[in-house]
Amino acid sequence: MQPFDRAYEGRGAFASATRPPITTRYLPFARSVASYTRPRLRTDLVAGVTVAALALPSAMAYAELAGVPVSAGLYALLLPVLAYAVLGSAPRVVVGPEGTVSLLIATVVAPLAAGASAQYAALASLLAIMVGVVFLAARLARLGWIADYFSQAVLVGYITGVAVVLILGQLGKLLGISSDAEGAIPETIDIVGHLGTANGATVLVGLVSLALLVVAGRISKRLPGALAVVVLGIAASWALDLVAHGVSVTGPVPQGLPSLELPDVSRADLGTLVVAALAVFLVAFSDSILTARSFAARHHEIVDANQELLAFGVAQISAGVTQSIPVGTSGSRTAVNDDMGATSQVSGLAAAGTIAVILLFLTAPIEYLPSAVLGAVIVYAAAKLIDPVQWRELARSSRVEVVIAAITVVCVVAVGVLQAIIVAVLLSVADIVRRAARPADAVLGWSARDDRYVDVADQPDAGVSAGVVVYRIQDRLFFANAHYFKRRLWAAVDGAPKPVRHVVLDGSFISDLDASAEVALREVLDGLRERNIELHVARAAQELRDRLDSVGLVEAVGADHFHGTVTAAVEACTH
Repeated sequence: MQPFDRAYEGRGAFASATRPPITTRYLPFARSVASYTRPRLRTDLVAGVTVAALALPSAMAYAELAGVPVSAGLYALLLPVLAYAVLGSAPRVVVGPEGTVSLLIATVVAPLAAGASAQYAALASLLAIMVGVVFLAARLARLGWIADYFSQAVLVGYITGVAVVLILGQLGKLLGISSDAEGAIPETIDIVGHLGTANGATVLVGLVSLALLVVAGRISKRLPGALAVVVLGIAASWALDLVAHGVSVTGPVPQGLPSLELPDVSRADLGTLVVAALAVFLVAFSDSILTARSFAARHHEIVDANQELLAFGVAQISAGVTQSIPVGTSGSRTAVNDDMGATSQVSGLAAAGTIAVILLFLTAPIEYLPSAVLGAVIVYAAAKLIDPVQWRELARSSRVEVVIAAITVVCVVAVGVLQAIIVAVLLSVADIVRRAARPADAVLGWSARDDRYVDVADQPDAGVSAGVVVYRIQDRLFFANAHYFKRRLWAAVDGAPKPVRHVVLDGSFISDLDASAEVALREVLDGLRERNIELHVARAAQELRDRLDSVGLVEAVGADHFHGTVTAAVEACTH
């Protein structure tokens, strides 16, 4: 046997990185622009301007969706973007007004204030500040792991449901029909019932806008088709006097940059928005971290979830003090930013600078923009949120996950976006419990072909030793699966060739056990002894053995019944 080095004596097995300077630890932007080059600058600037061209119409559309002036959507592309650019750990992520968040804003604020009023806008800004506070509180508590507990099935279902609600919510704008009904389905039914009152000019503007968006998207995803449609819509509205034909337009947009001020609200308003702030936090953070991680993986980068909490906290508060709305991550604009070759958040700075120039010098034409054009932009963007590939992946993974996703869609559409978040959280928890309560397990046999113990269900010809059952459960043991463990172990014993004299528990996957699992293991031990069967434990990690020892189970099982390998355990049973 070759000699071994005592490489870990006196130190841990995992590297502990030297703490970086505070400037790069809390300001990832400083790290991303280290050794910055002119070619990178040129690439990032072009990407930033392109993203700004895409963000401009989207921000105005989502502001209208949220029920605030379009200027509030544009303001969200300034200071919040700068804040994330400096503090965010994902160098290519694009933040700004986003459909899901905007729909939540409208759902929450609409019952509290009249639409398009100063109070409505103030409450939306207050919500942004409160969301930011939740983000910062989560950062202080280091709750970045929260994002890991939204299952993919729930997220796919939630986003799909939101997309459906977004599309249904724009029918009125595309048809020129107003409705006082509340809820996506009642409103849609009301609009369909009044199709005879649709405005022809509005319908034509909406259809042409959608057609142009589809064509532009087919040509190239880099092409700012939404911006082109907005420009053409403004030009057509001005030249053809569409207002005179009954087409609704955006109206005047204030020129200049926003001032820094706190929203003018009462203390009572704080209490009414607490639940909404938590809901926006959950949706915005889970969506942002998934988007950031997916794009970071393409470049072999790592996203710091806790740093993202800090970045979004500051970004949300920045939105609130600049008369804007809560922001989220734009997957579509992030994809364009990445496709354009962006290497850092310099592209974000360039995008914010471009929007600032527009606000300073080019706001006058925006007042002619037809609302139907913005509705078309939202419908087109929402349709792209429905990803058939993700649904097919869920179907390949598990039918149960498809059912969970479908239930989430129905809840979003039928119950409401805000209430559906609660359902989504409960479904995520239920999915976690479902998986933990029925972990994978196996009866093992020896495979001469693989030279190891394998699942006899996979290799029915695997050899088993007479009188010995080798059972493996592939998860920690705790209250949720303790009874399942007992039931399956007894099923393995009852299904084995008789007589059974020994049971070997492969503990390689058992990382820990709680009080319920301890009771279950004692019951199994007692039951085996009543049948004159001995229990052996193989491949138990030191942490597990220490835990078993602390509760007296090592003594109960017998110290000589613990073995380093399954092979050693079986040999002990047969000799």
